[in-house]
Amino acid sequence: MADSSASERPKAKSVRPLAALWPYLKPYRRVLAWAMVALLLASGSMLALPVALSQLVDKGMSAGNSETVNIYFIAFLGVAVLFGAFAAMRFYLVTWLGERVVADVREAVYRNVIRMDPQFFEVTRTGEVLSRLTTDTTLVQSISGAGISIALRSTINLIGAIVMMAVTSFKLLGLMLIAMPAVIVPVISLGRKLRKLSRSSQDRIADTSGLAGETLNAIQTVQAFTLESLNTRRYDAAVEESFQVAIVRTRVRAWITALSTTLVVAAITIVLWFGAHQVLSKEMTGGELVQFLLFAVYAGVAAASLSEMWSEVQRAAGAMERLVELQQATPAIIAPPNALPMPALQSGVKAGHVRFENVRFHYPSRSETPALDGFSMDIAPGETVAFVGPSGAGKSTTFQLLLRFYDPQSGRVLLDGVHIAEADPLAVRQRIGLVPQDTVLFGTSARENIRYGRPDATDEEVEAAARAAAADGFIRALPEGYETFLGERGTRLSGGQRQRIAIARAILKNPPLLLLDEATSALDAESERVVQQALEQLMVTRTTIIIAHRLATVLKANRIIVMDHGRIIATGSHEELIASNPLYARLAALQFTA
Repeated sequence: MADSSASERPKAKSVRPLAALWPYLKPYRRVLAWAMVALLLASGSMLALPVALSQLVDKGMSAGNSETVNIYFIAFLGVAVLFGAFAAMRFYLVTWLGERVVADVREAVYRNVIRMDPQFFEVTRTGEVLSRLTTDTTLVQSISGAGISIALRSTINLIGAIVMMAVTSFKLLGLMLIAMPAVIVPVISLGRKLRKLSRSSQDRIADTSGLAGETLNAIQTVQAFTLESLNTRRYDAAVEESFQVAIVRTRVRAWITALSTTLVVAAITIVLWFGAHQVLSKEMTGGELVQFLLFAVYAGVAAASLSEMWSEVQRAAGAMERLVELQQATPAIIAPPNALPMPALQSGVKAGHVRFENVRFHYPSRSETPALDGFSMDIAPGETVAFVGPSGAGKSTTFQLLLRFYDPQSGRVLLDGVHIAEADPLAVRQRIGLVPQDTVLFGTSARENIRYGRPDATDEEVEAAARAAAADGFIRALPEGYETFLGERGTRLSGGQRQRIAIARAILKNPPLLLLDEATSALDAESERVVQQALEQLMVTRTTIIIAHRLATVLKANRIIVMDHGRIIATGSHEELIASNPLYARLAALQFTA
């Protein structure tokens, strides 16, 4: 589902996508029912007002008795009060319903998106997803709550007004019905154009959101290369394109409003002219004309509201269609129907046995070049293995496959004897701790960032993990200690501090398999020594796979595996490889001189 132009995306050709709202409305059927009751009572009270006014004109005023007039005015006021009370009840209930439904939609879409695999995010921009979660859900909110109410209210008022007009004067109603097609046909025609423009407008908004998110997430890079002006021009161009599409959409909507209003008022004027002649010829009373006129106004307002609401419905249908795309997107990596259980972890028994069997894998975006090509290896529980090799050798790909972010095209990856493609990815990942090269911190406190390693950990366990990762000292020196907000992506910390937070997170998780991807690359010499000691203690009881060029880490490994072009080209100790493998000797020489 790539972020592409509006012309490449499927268009909402009907309002059928709104049927996907029913599962979200269904749990709140009782609220919906009460809202409908309030709607019916409010509409009934509203339709009673013209009758009350007609009675006031024809009977109350003609009686010439102030007491009679007072009675009719009190009755009229009573009907108005009932209308206000039921209208307020309807408004509250439908607004609550709209807010509740859109909250559920957002939760459902986010719940699905966050489980998508890396392949999904290779072709879908984050800004596109955020746009759908915000702008599109807002459009759905307008139709799922107040929109439904307005549409039903207008429908009831229109039908009720037509019935009451027939009761009042069938001749005037006939004249109205003749005029109605002249109002409806042009509005429907323009509504189709509006639907296409609405989808295009939402796509352009998503483009601007994606561009902004991309640059703001890399703000230091943008500023370091003095790209502020370039990115400002690009964003301005995207915003202007969005503006132009929105203006065209607004212009069409304005034409719909103007045309429908003009045609409705013209129809009412013609009917009123004819009705005035009916009164003059004594075929109807003045009160009946006022009553018919009010019902005609109700019908006209209801028809205009429905015509405008139709454009909102079409916009919401387009938005819901986009949300359904996200909700129905399925990850390529899922648990099989009968997932194999992972072996239970037992005290005193080492786990983390890793085995690659003739694995061949290429990334979807680079199908012509294998990242791993006939890759086979066996890592015993508790063993520490270091991968070295040039960039693109396939080292990080082994981590991607172990975490089951991807499945190989052929071969098998086993963890503790279980083929991980036949296991639940969550169960596999729960046994793995990762310290990535590019540390990701979240916009919360230091304590909560470490607690991501094990969400149910106590404060004491979090602080113990921080001490083991040599992070306790600098955390306590922060303005609010462990409760200090670290900023978006941990911007309030140095690179080395962020990496120690990531190490503390892995220590807290305490997994049988530890993956270290350049885990000490951002640390100074003193911090690296302290953290290395903590990592060595952590590695004693678990299997550890290291991607590193730092000599200290390589020297401590039980085995060093040299990789190039997705293959293992040499295995041995540091001394053995320096003597026997030119690639390793060259890499080691570069590290010695670094």
